[in-house]
Amino acid sequence: MVPLSVLDLSPIVEGSDAGQALRNSLDLARHVEALGFRRYWMAEHHNLPGIASAATAVALAHVAAGTSRIRIGAGGIMLPNHAPLLIAEQFGTLAALHPGRVELGLGRAPGSDQITARAVRRALLGGADQFPQDVVELMAYFEPAEPNQAVQAVPGAGLRVPIWILGSSLFGAQLAAILGLPFAFASHFAPAAMMPAMAIYRERFSPSAQLAAPRVMLGVTVVAAETDAEAQFLFSSIQQSVLSSRSGHPSRLPAPVADLDARLDPWARAILADALACAIVGGPDTVQRGIDDFIGQTGADELMVTANIFDHEKRKRSFEIVAQAMPGL
Repeated sequence: MVPLSVLDLSPIVEGSDAGQALRNSLDLARHVEALGFRRYWMAEHHNLPGIASAATAVALAHVAAGTSRIRIGAGGIMLPNHAPLLIAEQFGTLAALHPGRVELGLGRAPGSDQITARAVRRALLGGADQFPQDVVELMAYFEPAEPNQAVQAVPGAGLRVPIWILGSSLFGAQLAAILGLPFAFASHFAPAAMMPAMAIYRERFSPSAQLAAPRVMLGVTVVAAETDAEAQFLFSSIQQSVLSSRSGHPSRLPAPVADLDARLDPWARAILADALACAIVGGPDTVQRGIDDFIGQTGADELMVTANIFDHEKRKRSFEIVAQAMPGL
């Protein structure tokens, strides 16, 4: 059985605020923990009015304190935005508070537009080109401190927080393979390179102390409801959000609308076909077939399900249906 995990972007919906989004995140984490999902990850994004998880370690502390078993992690921390030592201290703190439950996914994208990226990185000397070296430096901080080591992560040293490499292109696949780390691919928003990235990762993988064989986790948007029609209606919030973001006007998560497909022009259809090609949308039977087909086509070792659904209770129900589609989860 392929394990299922959750990626939560802590969506801020129209008419609400970040505080409610983060309270909803904790409620959802408790819900999926009870359903048997393996991991609960949150992602670093900046200057986006519809995402509340910018201070990712802080948001994860909120979720970790309110849950007891599910693994808690970042999907991911955009490492070029940070000094590796600070991330080691932040996640070392989480790991000290919640032993055996904390992990860290690392990406090299800014998690924002370029103007915001410059504001975030104002005092940093490196950038995306420094990402491999920053990953290695961060991993070293989680190893036991050497005698007379000048700089240590406290907390962090010796905790060996598990590291994942995130990617939406071939770069992350190559780095994860070289370092012998598990690889999480962002097929929920950038599916075009999914298959070649997995092939490169698996072909070039070199075993490490953390991982003996390649392990791939794929992000996938799944919107499940009682019927196919209701799921398509709920999915329209995600479609609208993608179109707003890709046109340079990100917004809070909009309410769903009926018959969105009939209103789309060819440009919008092309955008959605590119971004959401892997999305699985429908009632219980449709979702079960979709998940089975996706696993069969990709050979994924694990799926990380995401669903920015406007109505929080409908969002929780969506994850229930997904869990029911995977007996033994």
